[in-house]
Amino acid sequence: MAVYGYSRVSTTRQSDEGESLAVQERTLAGYAMMNGLAVDRMFVERGVSGSVPLGDRPEGAALLAVIKPGDVVITAKLDRMFRSAIDALGVLAQLKAGGVSLHMIDLGGDVTGNGVSKLVFTILSAVAEAERDRIRERISTVKADQKTRGRYLGGKVPFGFVVGEDGGLVEHPAQQEAIAKVHAMRAEGATMRAITDALALDGHRLSMGALHRIMHNAA
Repeated sequence: MAVYGYSRVSTTRQSDEGESLAVQERTLAGYAMMNGLAVDRMFVERGVSGSVPLGDRPEGAALLAVIKPGDVVITAKLDRMFRSAIDALGVLAQLKAGGVSLHMIDLGGDVTGNGVSKLVFTILSAVAEAERDRIRERISTVKADQKTRGRYLGGKVPFGFVVGEDGGLVEHPAQQEAIAKVHAMRAEGATMRAITDALALDGHRLSMGALHRIMHNAA
């Protein structure tokens, strides 16, 4: 019988209280010792989101590849190993069929051999997935609101604007004059090359792509 530990941190939550790799590993070691076990190998997942299925993670895939009947897998918390109810229940079924025990410390221990633990595991897996969906919806709502109010959402600032103190886009006077010149020259039949050359003389070096975007946005 081999005993394996699994820990994970995402890139945005590495330093969160109670979820750092060091805290998880101490928790796993303490749990193993209290249950007369010794962790033979730790699978440490760094910078991987919980939304990625366990089998698609580098360390998760390695763990699933080495386990054998009679082995024990220990993880500190449900959300360190799973965020998707479908993934959680699929892996649980795979482990049970292969005679492998899965211990989740926050759920009280072995979730493969205890009916009550399995019920709690199923419920909490679904709750974790629902919470992830709610977070995604809140982020989408905030971004939509920011876009409606003209807030800068990241990426390259469009020519003609700068980001103001309140996070909104503010017109850049000199660049706005350049935009007006673009439209005036184009209306007079000037070529794209002639326009870019004229802007360069004024200190505005724009690519053809940027010039196309300026004319398209004003259409």
